[in-house]
Amino acid sequence: MAEKVTGPKSYFPSIEAKYGKPISFWMKELKKVKGEKHMAQVAFLKNEHGMGQGSRECNCACL
Repeated sequence: MAEKVTGPKSYFPSIEAKYGKPISFWMKELKKVKGEKHMAQVAFLKNEHGMGQGSRECNCACL
């Protein structure tokens, strides 16, 4: 039996479905702003990709 995924990573399948890109793409994008503060990372996903708040927070929490 597969271990149940919990926490922010449990939202990855819905993020992939909504935005049409794998999580590996989003993690690669976030590496561009890895040295920035959390809010700058969140703003990057919003401004560059139009990503919604919950999805942005989830991705940044897993960076």
